[in-house]
Amino acid sequence: MGLVIQILLNALLLFLVGRLVDGVEVRDGKSAVLGAIALGLANVSIGKLIVLLTLPITIVTLGLFSIVINALMLMIAAAFVDGFEIKGFSAALWGSVVFAGMNFLAGILL
Repeated sequence: MGLVIQILLNALLLFLVGRLVDGVEVRDGKSAVLGAIALGLANVSIGKLIVLLTLPITIVTLGLFSIVINALMLMIAAAFVDGFEIKGFSAALWGSVVFAGMNFLAGILL
């Protein structure tokens, strides 16, 4: 049950990111749910490998490079979901920052 709630929460946050960040578009709730699932799968599968391979850069930048990795994961998820579009890397970067911030706040509130 916890996984379903996490997916729905991420879908809601992804939908809000689509409303708040120019260049990130989430068409409807179905696209948001599929985008949240795709983002989770991207993070679990290749996200961990990319984090491991870029560990030296992440250490040198004091963790800030992880924002770039999150933006790439967002772009990968958008590539596989119809109705979830990201127009450019800067939109993905801002989208990942807003998504991470809202996810952090939701974690505190819940």
